[in-house]
Amino acid sequence: MILGPTGVGKTELSLRVAEHYGCPIVNCDSRQVFRSIPIGTAAPTAQEQARVKHYFVATRELEDDYNAGQFERDAMELLDTLFKTHEVVVMTGGSMLYADAVCNGLDDLPSVPDALRQQVQRDYETRGLVWLQTEVQRLDPAYWQLVDQQNPARLAHCVEMCLTTGQTYSSLRTGERKQRPFRIIKIGLERPREELYDRINRRVIQMIADGLEDEAKAVYPKRQLNSLQTVGYKELFAYFDGEYDRNRAIELIQQNTRHYAKRQMTWFRRDKDIHWLQANDDYEKNIHLIDTLLRADSLHED
Repeated sequence: MILGPTGVGKTELSLRVAEHYGCPIVNCDSRQVFRSIPIGTAAPTAQEQARVKHYFVATRELEDDYNAGQFERDAMELLDTLFKTHEVVVMTGGSMLYADAVCNGLDDLPSVPDALRQQVQRDYETRGLVWLQTEVQRLDPAYWQLVDQQNPARLAHCVEMCLTTGQTYSSLRTGERKQRPFRIIKIGLERPREELYDRINRRVIQMIADGLEDEAKAVYPKRQLNSLQTVGYKELFAYFDGEYDRNRAIELIQQNTRHYAKRQMTWFRRDKDIHWLQANDDYEKNIHLIDTLLRADSLHED
């Protein structure tokens, strides 16, 4: 598992590690799974996918209701197949919940009735993010202290669970770790903060040059979909609506991406199983370190 904040350099290291072991890459990014938005999600390019076989890239439509629970089921089924022909499989991505779903498993929660989910979505569309935030504070104050308070999908899920069960969502989350039929080595990539933030700022400019604005215009009619409630598109949608100018939209994409990277690092730092490596161009050194970790873990298991 190769983890780390957005913009740190996971893609190239993952490609080189996969080439080294002759194995595929399983993507665990909650937005790269969707079609039609490859630029804004920094999805692997056609050239990168030609180098190594990738899974869970552009496999879902924007309208699809896809979440970490479904990803856990799909990824476990895929890994069961892949491990029949590969000793090592590389998984990479920055979506914290998707990574946890595979490594630790998610709680078995009840299904939300479609009518209720649609009602919560309609209420969010008409009343806005502040309504969702207020509902979570009212229904589950404990979860409010933990959740990304700007993420409408997470907030809506909490509201749905509370209304479905009559219990707080936080009380339903047991946090019990599931046993997996494979060993997991977690590699975290890090860079000095200023270097990471500079990379993020420059990558946003490159995304704009690559056509992010046109990509956002193409999906603008679907702006209310959960799949598009993410950095890059939200800011451009607001620009299209006349809330601010183009330069301000770009500044906000950079700023909000930096904030997201900070939240990612806060989350990952809590995981004591992650082996941290400095992201740099010395790929041979990092691959050697990963080799050493794999051998040591294999000996320990034996």
